[in-house]
Amino acid sequence: MTFTPSPFLDPGTHATANNLGILQLRRDQLIPAVLSPHGESDYAEGKVENTRFGSFPHSTLVGQPWGTQILASVVDTGSRGKSKKRKREGEDGVTDIKKAAQASSGFAHLVPPTPETWTLSLPHRTQVVYTPDYSYILQRLRVRPGDHIIEAGAGSGSFTHAAVRAVYNGYPEQGTRKRRHGAVYSFEYHEPRSVQLRAEIAAHGLDPLVTVTHRDVYADGFCLDDADKPDADAIFLDLPAPWQALKHLTRTPPSLATLKAISDKPTSDPSTPTPDASSPPFRSPLNPLTTTRICTFSPCIEQVTRTVAALRTLGWLDISMVEIAARRIDVRRERVGLAEEGVRGGNAAPKDVSEAVQRLRDVEGRAAVFHSLQKEKQDEVMRKAEARKRGENVVSKKDKGDAKKKVDGGKTERVEKAKKDAESRTLFREGRLVHRTEPELKTHTSYLVFAVLPRRWTGEDEEGASREYGGHVGA
Repeated sequence: MTFTPSPFLDPGTHATANNLGILQLRRDQLIPAVLSPHGESDYAEGKVENTRFGSFPHSTLVGQPWGTQILASVVDTGSRGKSKKRKREGEDGVTDIKKAAQASSGFAHLVPPTPETWTLSLPHRTQVVYTPDYSYILQRLRVRPGDHIIEAGAGSGSFTHAAVRAVYNGYPEQGTRKRRHGAVYSFEYHEPRSVQLRAEIAAHGLDPLVTVTHRDVYADGFCLDDADKPDADAIFLDLPAPWQALKHLTRTPPSLATLKAISDKPTSDPSTPTPDASSPPFRSPLNPLTTTRICTFSPCIEQVTRTVAALRTLGWLDISMVEIAARRIDVRRERVGLAEEGVRGGNAAPKDVSEAVQRLRDVEGRAAVFHSLQKEKQDEVMRKAEARKRGENVVSKKDKGDAKKKVDGGKTERVEKAKKDAESRTLFREGRLVHRTEPELKTHTSYLVFAVLPRRWTGEDEEGASREYGGHVGA
């Protein structure tokens, strides 16, 4: 049986019906939609996506090349209602839809679904693992096409979509899960979230590569109920207490002393796990032929401490902790000087001491002229008052020198002159090039713990190495 490629893995060149597409309204505002022009709808134009930038019928999206700017359409929103369902089927059983008329304004871009766009637009059911986190995690885990990944704490499925793209190496045959095709084994404790994620994975065409399981991995581990075993090459744990799940991620059954050392319960507690003859035989979910790498995602340092202690107890090596803190960098040219007053992007402040002194002299000069004018005005008022007392006719006397005494070089005049001079300047090349990070952190804090578990070295491996290389390898 052949599978239709998922749009996340092979979107093609055009948007197709019954597949996922992303409407990008702004840089950080995206709307996911399964494009169904003939789906059940209240509109004569068929199924419609209504946004703040206009209405977009699915019939105007299907068949468009990815990246196309889609103009909004005029949709009759007043005629819709449950009592006026638009169900007009033709002879072939396909719903007859009205051709959408183009609106005078409004547009959006149609982009293909990717793990990055899906992370920005997915419905949040839990805390989401964002692109800066999962890209670094997959790189540190050395995930390659054909690998098997265990993911515990699937949540909203952000990491799931990124992981399946990293391991994708073709679709397996029906009913098989061959290693060369890659696979993701996702576990979620909350049943409604697991059901929703399973439905999304199926709708996105990723179910042949992803197995979503509702399970308490603390108690039941990672091996499935049937003969299917993850044989994981990489592990990602996004759990409140990842150290409680580590006892299942070993190559051999851990001893009673080891279980007591990593357990949250005191050793005197009768419920502390003990080996039981009736228990099913131990099955390791790890790939016995390769080195296994693990990453745990924790929001606080106390969880990191418990996880590192459990990893050391269980034999994991090369343990390290990384904190992800993403910041945006603002790169621009900084132009400073009094000549920048009124010019866009400029900082109208003195660039050196000489400019500051000259500005102070200008201010003091204008202040002196202003006070002299005020004194002359007061003298003129007093002169008129004395003349009235003497009974003389008061004649307004124009001071022809007032025009010369007016303040020269006011702010308005300076701004207009600076704008006029800026027309002949190459502003984009002026100033000092600066790189500054944003003042506040725009992402959540996350502590990532990485570790490596070497493959198990058996007697047969020792003998084979001795035959191939000669002598005693361990000498």
